[in-house]
Amino acid sequence: MKLPRLLAAGLLVLTATACASSEADTGSGTLRIGVIGSGVGNKLTRAVGFLEQRGELLPELKAAGITEIKVATFPNGPDLNQALAGGSLDIGMYGDTPALIGRVQGLPIRLLSLNSIRLDAAVVARKDGGPASLQDLRGKRIGVQTGSYIHRYLLGALEQAGVKPKEIIHMYTPAIIAALEKNSIDAGGLVSADQVAQEQKGYRSIDVASRDHPDLLGTSVTVVTEKYLAGHKDIVRVWQKAEAKAAQVSKADWTNYTAYVGKTGGYAPDISIKTTLKEQLPDEPFSAEGLKLLEGTKGFLVQQGLIKKDYTLDSWLAPGART
Repeated sequence: MKLPRLLAAGLLVLTATACASSEADTGSGTLRIGVIGSGVGNKLTRAVGFLEQRGELLPELKAAGITEIKVATFPNGPDLNQALAGGSLDIGMYGDTPALIGRVQGLPIRLLSLNSIRLDAAVVARKDGGPASLQDLRGKRIGVQTGSYIHRYLLGALEQAGVKPKEIIHMYTPAIIAALEKNSIDAGGLVSADQVAQEQKGYRSIDVASRDHPDLLGTSVTVVTEKYLAGHKDIVRVWQKAEAKAAQVSKADWTNYTAYVGKTGGYAPDISIKTTLKEQLPDEPFSAEGLKLLEGTKGFLVQQGLIKKDYTLDSWLAPGART
């Protein structure tokens, strides 16, 4: 099932506007990081954010000459890609799909790590007469954040089921939830935390990646711009060490970590506890499982025509990132 032209266009990241609107570089001691988030604005998320909250991130990064961190939050990956293209970020932490596509479209970024693996997602149906399975989505309307790993999962699940919907609509999560309530879409692709939140309201998940399509689970990557890397070669070693410590600290203090995830994500504590898993935090920058998931995502994007010319993951890595 090839991706409709409209959706493919929505994934393009190197627009003229993005390339032309570069912000002035900040001082060499400032690291500008972009993340995806919808809870507390302009805050680091996941394990690295938890390490920062404990006051332990900046001391780790000082070995690379970093004295200050500035964080910008984006609603999805393509938007973060535009900021990377425009020169207003040094590092990005986001889903694998927009990063993989951005690289092949000329975005000057290198892969630092896979900071999270086994990221789950689901297809949630509307209540009143909604679909009971993926098969019921033939000729139906589905909302999803295009360009996200959720989008990649949705397309893969539909393809495996041999289902062609009427329309896949680009929508941010709040719009998907509102549209489900109004019955203006038949189903929506949501991350696991939003899936559980909607199930608590009586909605039904008709497909779940971890249950039905474990090969379509997502990963979250950390990338660095080639420009920043050229002037800060120590960032690869230093950042990877900081991420490893963040995972270790988070697993050792799991109760406080899940509370932090709930606070930064805007979810109730019980939802954060249920959907935040220790196995999502790898102990190394490139675990075998994470690389397998990333290769699977890349292969699917090649098949869909979103990556016109295939490339090896090794060619994308920052120098010294995988030794």
